[in-house]
Amino acid sequence: MTKDELLKKRWKTTESFFQERFGDGEELDLDAILFVIGVQELGQLHRKFKKDEKLQLMHIAICRLLEPYGYYEFSHFDEDKWPHYLLKEKLPPLKAGEQSLLMKEAIVNYMLETGVID
Repeated sequence: MTKDELLKKRWKTTESFFQERFGDGEELDLDAILFVIGVQELGQLHRKFKKDEKLQLMHIAICRLLEPYGYYEFSHFDEDKWPHYLLKEKLPPLKAGEQSLLMKEAIVNYMLETGVID
């Protein structure tokens, strides 16, 4: 199986995981998956979030997902226990499809790292 085929297979497994647990049978887009990962990383699972907090949660997810690639580094938790990251290296200019592929790969790697999928 090629690297692309393996990523595609693992992405389908990842999508199914999120759809079954958080989508009420509906397909979740990339932003929704990032939101869920952000909530998981924050660790405040059972609370309502304001609109600006939802964007911050997606940012937390992106930082956490791209940390292993060397783009971000965890800095600290603030007084409200929100994680903060430092930009280590600016992301290269990517086309929309390339951005999507990078995020899917990073999400799959996160799911493998956390033991949610094999």
